[in-house]
Amino acid sequence: MKKFAIKNIKLALAGAALFGFTTACEVTELVPANLIPDSEAFTTGARIESAVLGVYESAQRGFYSNAVQRGYPFGAANVEQGDMRGEDMYNDQAFYEITYNNSYSPNSANNSGMWISLYRMINRLNIILENLDIAVTDGVVTAEVGNAYKGEMLFMRALAHHELLIHFARPYSDDPSSMGIPYRTFGIDDVTKVPDGEAVPRGTVGADYAQLLQDLDAAEGFLPERGAFRVNKGAAIALKSRIKLHMKDWPGVLAEYTKLTSKYAVTANPATPFRGGTSTDNIFSFVNSAEANPGVNGALPSMYGNPDLGARGLVKISPIIWRADFWHAEDTRRTSLTTKSSTGIFTDKYQDATTYTDPNVILRYAEVVLNAAEAYARTSKMAEAVTLVNSVRSRALPSSVPAYTVDGLGDGVLTAVLNERRIEFLAEGRRWADIHRLSGEGLMAGIPQKATTRSITNIKFYETGAIPMDHSLAYSSNLFVWPIPLAELQTNNTAPIEQNPGY
Repeated sequence: MKKFAIKNIKLALAGAALFGFTTACEVTELVPANLIPDSEAFTTGARIESAVLGVYESAQRGFYSNAVQRGYPFGAANVEQGDMRGEDMYNDQAFYEITYNNSYSPNSANNSGMWISLYRMINRLNIILENLDIAVTDGVVTAEVGNAYKGEMLFMRALAHHELLIHFARPYSDDPSSMGIPYRTFGIDDVTKVPDGEAVPRGTVGADYAQLLQDLDAAEGFLPERGAFRVNKGAAIALKSRIKLHMKDWPGVLAEYTKLTSKYAVTANPATPFRGGTSTDNIFSFVNSAEANPGVNGALPSMYGNPDLGARGLVKISPIIWRADFWHAEDTRRTSLTTKSSTGIFTDKYQDATTYTDPNVILRYAEVVLNAAEAYARTSKMAEAVTLVNSVRSRALPSSVPAYTVDGLGDGVLTAVLNERRIEFLAEGRRWADIHRLSGEGLMAGIPQKATTRSITNIKFYETGAIPMDHSLAYSSNLFVWPIPLAELQTNNTAPIEQNPGY
């Protein structure tokens, strides 16, 4: 494809397609196809497959600080940024401090890297979507193959836009008419299309969520049922469950859950979903490999792993969650999914601190189950809610520890569900999404207090004594949502979008 030297091109739209459509997929070690002319990019099945896999690569490695690849947006960064915005994973060094202590600005690299990498990914997949019907009509791929590709790209588009919404917009649960993000549904592969892209406004949160569901409903119809390392029908359904949870659409959450009950199951061993990436619980993961991964400065096993085991260990489990009274002392997730050092406790969900091959698990059946448990609790079906939360909790506890009961929990069924989410998804980046939606409806006041950055230097903080605390943030603060990157505002010459208030 053509390469353009454009001074004022919108960075968020600067997809690989725009600067030479790099369709190589290092995830599967295909030969790079980054010099294919426009007229030939969709003329063979192999090239279309390479283009589709290139979107996976752009999700897995992405963009950070102009060139460095640190797993933005979905190779590792969605987990790291989602955890660092919450209180249950702890920042041990300066690396994530801007996110952890809420000191970001429109120039912060983390915010900008997420924004740019997500829109670059979106641009690549939109170009593919625009060419698939033509390829089918021309007989390059069959309708079945073309539809499967279409489903993958629509799923990716929804996943990317939802990540943007939870970081850069106020939650749906507060006010669907509030300012959302630009939802981009067409691609830019020529400089003449840039003004049209720049003119896409920030819609409302409600309109953005409606488009998310439209994309996912279509994706569900197109996608086949297959393994967890390619987007599949179950992934579209599971993501709809997540999105409807944010929308407080409790019947919708339950409808999506019901579709998956015969296809997936919570694993008996909580560690199984993280030991190879294939299990009854794994619905969809982004692959990392020795040849293609976020690197030592981004990979989950490097950032989150125990330094005694060869990792960098910049992020560890917070003593806040470790000492929480709702996390039972005999829970096997304390032993099978953590490791200890003299300085603290680290997750053991990601183990390959040498070649960084651990996949980034995006959707698990356990999440769909707890989504449904919450939906039941919200609609006063407490027995059903307790049954589902027990299906996740009790598998990690010895038989000597009683399961939850409705009578025993009383008015605390919803709290039990929300606490179980904190335990089960620890170190998976899900905490921020829950803080975001729950603060929007008033069940949380914003970001809770965290253990003070770079203060937890000894294992003793996990055992007894006062935990140094700081970094809470009220929901009313402008910092609750990230600023639109300055580069986005400065390079949009057609119709600059509005910055979030307070920046």
